[in-house]
Amino acid sequence: MKIFSEELVAQAVKELNIADLASATIGEVLLVAQWLENKTGIPFIRMDQGSPGLPINKYGVEAEIAALDRGVGSQYPAALGIPELKYEASRFVKAFLDVDITPRSCIPTVGSVQGSFGSFIACTQCTPGKDKILFIDPGFPIQKSQLRVIGAGWKEFDIFNYRGDALKVKLEQMLSEGDIAAIVYSNPNNPAWICLDERELAVIGELATKYDVIVIEDLAYFCMDFRKDMGHPFQPPYPPTVARYTDNYILMLSSSKIFSYAGQRIALTCISDKLFERHFPALAQRYKDSGIFGQTLTASILYMITSGCTASTQYAYAEMLRLATEGTINFVEDTREYAIRAQKMKDIFTRNGFHIVYDQDVDQPVGDGFFFTLGYGNLQGGELLKELLYYGVSSISLSTTGSGQQGVRACTSRMKNELYPVMEERMIAFHHDHPIK
Repeated sequence: MKIFSEELVAQAVKELNIADLASATIGEVLLVAQWLENKTGIPFIRMDQGSPGLPINKYGVEAEIAALDRGVGSQYPAALGIPELKYEASRFVKAFLDVDITPRSCIPTVGSVQGSFGSFIACTQCTPGKDKILFIDPGFPIQKSQLRVIGAGWKEFDIFNYRGDALKVKLEQMLSEGDIAAIVYSNPNNPAWICLDERELAVIGELATKYDVIVIEDLAYFCMDFRKDMGHPFQPPYPPTVARYTDNYILMLSSSKIFSYAGQRIALTCISDKLFERHFPALAQRYKDSGIFGQTLTASILYMITSGCTASTQYAYAEMLRLATEGTINFVEDTREYAIRAQKMKDIFTRNGFHIVYDQDVDQPVGDGFFFTLGYGNLQGGELLKELLYYGVSSISLSTTGSGQQGVRACTSRMKNELYPVMEERMIAFHHDHPIK
């Protein structure tokens, strides 16, 4: 039996001016769930927005308060970032990735959303004729919206059928066309939670060098492949990264998930030293500056967007990175709760007729973590999204992430212990009302 009637959901969609619920954005689904909760008082099981669901890191809070008490709020922060954060960022990258990047090449950004926005601008303007971004999908929908804002184009492909050896053939085909400026992906992946392995990243790095393409690696869920014992400073195993296989890379490290510091909007854009120092005549001509990639990105692009990052938040991030590098904070153990939630949620869904869409990582089952993907029989992704809403469960359609598969993305971050029995009851009803032939 449905929790919310079709008429009530239709009323919500109409009042919120949502054009098509089947292809609704994360924000639109969020609004529908909130509207229905407020209208009826019935709680939703929220699997839509990937907002952290763990307590904020107390060390960051203490460091930020101390910085404000010292008076840092009275001065504009330097565009390049405060020295303390740049230094700790360089140490953190070495400790947890075993990659060398100098402090100069570690630039704070207002979340990785600003990092990708600025990087897209710089990358698509570096070389005449190379003006498109290649998405290894599924991915973060906002990044394509950013390209719409700046008027840049993109190409994409769903990696579902191109794991392992097949990835090289597909990438070579697309890069050989000569118009790709940069490749972007998240690892672990949002929304599928698949993890590109060392062999696949070696292929990406090799082809990035061959075709002179910049790789933008989004590490929002850093070290959160909980199948491996990662997160011990200066000790293997280290997370796989394209930085081992090319000098043409940008790494984005956000504080939002690993330290649950999302509300303060702070991240790092860590650029390979060789790319940071590289001169691009097209950038020099456009911006009337040095044309040095890192300087142009920082002073002529990122600074034009926000004129720097909040000073006190930079001190907070620096302290959290410092303590993690010294081993005082174990951010991997702190975030392992997401894997526990994913396993419990998957069990409920699969017992009631659902299947995991992206279920394999080359030669092993996909891990448990912040996200997972769900399909149900022959239902299209948009249909499944709508049907789940009637049973008080919100999600987003995989089609909005660039996926060619049918299903929805589920986020574990807002799940609470008291909601598991509620979810079980609702999914039993869903399965009863939707028999699979």
